[in-house]
Amino acid sequence: MKCPYCNSSENKVTDSRETSEGVAIRRRRECLNCNKRFTTYEYVEKTPLMVIKKDGRREPFNHQKIISGLLKACEKRPVSVEKLEAIVNEIETELQKRFEQELESHIVGELVMEKLAKLDDVAYVRFASVYRQFKDINQFMRELRDVFSKKIK
Repeated sequence: MKCPYCNSSENKVTDSRETSEGVAIRRRRECLNCNKRFTTYEYVEKTPLMVIKKDGRREPFNHQKIISGLLKACEKRPVSVEKLEAIVNEIETELQKRFEQELESHIVGELVMEKLAKLDDVAYVRFASVYRQFKDINQFMRELRDVFSKKIK
């Protein structure tokens, strides 16, 4: 680790602790050359999940893309951004556990719909109508009937 002040690589760690979120180690260092102190953070390097799109293209899993879709589905609904962030974090964690490197995009979409169905019916139907690309009103009505039948049970 090089000192940001004098560029020396000679330093010592004076304090080391886990961050409050538990995702990194914070290290306080002191340069042995110029005696100035600086802080570094150590993170676990994750291999990004690659999502295989319907057309065969591959792109990295995009947390922000899912948040954006959820925000549109939940527009004017009593759902906080914090809840949406929590859903995306749950989805990402679940996918990291289940898949090593690649997964098909429909798996992500189905997981999002599963989480939304538990959170808000209107947001779920909005998301499903875009995700499933309903071709006519009959498909839309079938989805609504499914939602209602699950609520009655």
